[in-house]
This record gives sequence, structure tokens and C-alpha cells, in this order.
Amino acid sequence: MTDLLTTKLSRRTVLQTAAVGAVGINPALRAAVYAQGSDKPEKEEVKIGFIPLTDCASVVMASVLGIDKKYGVKIVPSKEASWAGVRDKLVNGELDFAHVLYGLVYGVHLGISGPKKDMAVLMTLNNNGQAITLSKKLADKGAVNGAGLAKLMASEKREYTFAQTFPTGTHAMWLYYWMAANGINPQSDAKVITVPPPQMVANMRVGNMDGYCVGEPWNHRAIIDGIGVTAATTQDIWKDHPEKVLGTTSEFVKKYPNTARAVTAAILEAGKWIDSGLANKNKMAETIADKSYVNTSVDAINQRILGRYQDGMGKTWDDPNYMKFYNDGAVNFPYLSDGMWFLTQHKRWGLLKDHPDYLAVAKQINQIDIYKQAATASKTPVPKDAMRSSKLMDGTVWDGKDPKKYADSFKIHA
Repeated sequence: MTDLLTTKLSRRTVLQTAAVGAVGINPALRAAVYAQGSDKPEKEEVKIGFIPLTDCASVVMASVLGIDKKYGVKIVPSKEASWAGVRDKLVNGELDFAHVLYGLVYGVHLGISGPKKDMAVLMTLNNNGQAITLSKKLADKGAVNGAGLAKLMASEKREYTFAQTFPTGTHAMWLYYWMAANGINPQSDAKVITVPPPQMVANMRVGNMDGYCVGEPWNHRAIIDGIGVTAATTQDIWKDHPEKVLGTTSEFVKKYPNTARAVTAAILEAGKWIDSGLANKNKMAETIADKSYVNTSVDAINQRILGRYQDGMGKTWDDPNYMKFYNDGAVNFPYLSDGMWFLTQHKRWGLLKDHPDYLAVAKQINQIDIYKQAATASKTPVPKDAMRSSKLMDGTVWDGKDPKKYADSFKIHA
């Protein structure tokens, strides 16, 4: 009897240890863990906020295709009106997770973009696929790219207004970086306002701004509507840049680690499905164009997700660095260096007064252990290093090794 009890206790201990450690180290053991219920998602229905943008697709498709059920959760996508609204609902718990701007999560964690709250990034949802749109009126005067814009602003003096989607977010940082690389100080040479993504086209139509940086389909939509031109894509600024992430609070991850892992795995698999062929991409475009998601025409979405670009002035090209959701897993790993880059730009533009401990903050936010477990469950390859090296449009190399020096190295800054 004693031997039997010891055997049962030992088995239970092994199962519990495996559940806490990682999913999938031993397939047989993992199956036993699932059978015991110790790896079961603590919260089986989760609400995930999203903004009407093409890059919400992996969240939506995980739900629409029922991939979430495979991992024991039900994803309920929740359409939100603005990034500020997403931030508030994440912080107060109305949303469990969100399709969200990388820099928004970091800004909230540091208390520089609203209420301060410890935050978590579970995975990167996509690379590439945003753009900078200039009004047709500017383009008619020769401002069709960065150099042309700088020349026009220097010769025709007036207040120029540009829009981004959230002060610490990705679009603000791409816009500022692109302007500065072309000799324009976004803070002293222009007025920059915040506009929710779905409202960009309408605001440009009535003349509220000269240009904007936003995610698709709102750049291509401006071309279809004849009111804007594409001056640059964000992959021109930084090839394979991090963009949206699956974000939540640190509190949620600590309370519901199995749920966090299951949702991450489901969205990883959905991203893999999107990137696996033309038919899937077209199906995705048809799905998310619906009024309950992005609410636009399919043709506003389905060209650029295939890399088929036009600039609104007669030029067309095939861009191999279009929006990717998986790319054999290369997209999704929450690199520490990616999060640190946003901090360097927050410091550059005066959003942070002092240098933070860049690496320590990234390690607090980016949930690499949970990601690796979800990657194992979804059979997603994982890179060997949590840092990566990239060259940006001005030739500057970012590798995360000396973030303080990098942040202070730019000629144009706050």
C-alpha cells in the first residue's frame, strides 16, 4: 500500500513539474499532463481586442477557423475604436489580450503613455506591411518621397501636419525615423497628431493632414480613393521590422499561464495557416474585410498581402518583404532587441527623460519562456538567440548591444 501511494505521489509530482516547466519536452509526458488537467487553460474563453487593420488577421483567423479549440480555448475577437481604448481596456481587465502596438505595451509598462501597469508581450504577430501616405496635393507638388517632402517643406513654408496612431506606438516611430532620415525634425518642423487607423483616410480627404503613417489597408485605401500616394513602406525603413504583438498584462500571465500559452499557440498556428499559400491569403482577406472586422473592400486588402504594390502615381512593383504573419516562425519570436529598439526611440524623442535599463525592461515584458512552450506545442521553430541584428534605412545597425550609445547617436532628436 505504501509503495502504491509513493508511486502515485511520484507520478503526480512529475506531472505537476512538467506542467509548470514547458509543454512538449516529452510528447508522452505532455499527453499525460493534459490528461491530468494540470496543463488545461485556466480561463477557457478569452476576449482579444483588435483594431481594424490587416495585421489583426491571425487573431481573427484563429477564432474563425476554430484553431483556438484545438488548444482548449475560445477566442472572442473584440473590435475596438482606438489604440487608447485598447490600452485602457487592457489595463482595467476588460480585455484579456489585444492585437496591439509594440511600443504601446512598452509605454504603458514605463508609465509614459497613460496609466502605468506591468505589461507582457507574448509574441510578435507580424513583420512589415505598414506605410507612409502623403496627400495627393503634396505629391502634385513633387513630394512623392522623403527627399521630395523635405524639399517642398523647405521651399513652401507653412505648418505641415502629419498623423500617427499612438504617441509611443510603432507608426509614430516609423514616421519620426523616416522624416529624420530625410532631414526633417518631426517635432520642430511639423505638427504631429494622433488619429485612429480607420479614421486616417476620412481625415486626409477633408484636409486635416498632409500625410500619415498607419497599417494596411488604410494606405492602399487612400490610393483606391484617389486622395493619397505611398511615399515609403515601413519595410523600406527596416526590413522585417516588428509590428503588432499579442499583448496582455503581467498580472494576467501570472494568474493564467496555461491560458497565455494556449492562446499564443493558437495564434501561431493561425499565422502559419495564413502564410502557407495564395488560397489561404485570399480567404483571410475575404474574411477580415467583413464589416465585423476591418470593414472595407476585399481589393483594399488582398493586393498588398501578396506583395503587389502600387504607389498611386502609376508605379507598380512586387515587394518580397510584404506583411508576414509566420514566415517559418521567423516573425513571431519576441526578440529582446526588438522591444529595446522602441525604448531607444522613446528616449530619442524625449518620451523617456532618462535611459532605462533597456535589457532588464525587455526581459520583464517579453515572455520568452511562455513563447517557447507555445512554439513547441504548435511545432514552430525557435531562434537560438533572443537578440537580432538589423540595418535600417539610414545604414544604422541595431543589434541591442549598446542601446544607450545607439539612442544618443542620432543627429536629429528631441
